[in-house]
Amino acid sequence: MSVMQDFTKGLWKELPPFRLLLGLCPTLAVTNSADNGLGMGMAVIFVLVLSNMIISMVRTIIPKKVRIACFIVIAASLVVAVELLMQAYAYPLYQQLGIFVPLIVVNCIILGRAEAFAAKNGIAASVADGLGMGLGFTLSLTFLGSIREILGNGTWFGKSVMWEGFEPLSIMVQAPGAFICLGLILAGMNMINIWQAQRTGHEPEALKQGCGSCQACASADTQCRQG
Repeated sequence: MSVMQDFTKGLWKELPPFRLLLGLCPTLAVTNSADNGLGMGMAVIFVLVLSNMIISMVRTIIPKKVRIACFIVIAASLVVAVELLMQAYAYPLYQQLGIFVPLIVVNCIILGRAEAFAAKNGIAASVADGLGMGLGFTLSLTFLGSIREILGNGTWFGKSVMWEGFEPLSIMVQAPGAFICLGLILAGMNMINIWQAQRTGHEPEALKQGCGSCQACASADTQCRQG
């Protein structure tokens, strides 16, 4: 697989929240506005790209028995750097995101890509993988946050975009609204998968994808590709 393919797969084919269903906790919790979604996504890009790069560089010297602990230490160090940067330059956003910034450490996207990709591939491919997955995650959160903010507040990035007299749907910026929007988006993507499969005569991608972070997913994915 080329570096470009490693990058582009995270933008659609393996889109983390909507294709692989990874990172759903921040996806649901912080996307009550487009600003929050974009901010969380940028923080994840920083951690994901640098953790992939560092893990790829030291993968040959990390003992297999403690690799997960090492991955967590690397991710935690980068998350501390993100926290300090946000506190210094984007403190209001840091307050909005709250506990979900330090929880990036245990985000399954970070550990999943470290185990499934960065620990097995070179630096260039790992950086491309991290950047593609991070951008896909950021676009997903910003898109979901935009829908919820527009329908729930009538604004987009804090600016009014709806007509005069528009009655906001307050449920959209509350917890149930996150689940409603996510469900509708997943349904829409499944319909696109089925439509594409009908055109090409292949099995829908949604039925074949796995995160690859565990042996079961990796084995299933390999069998599907060989079949």
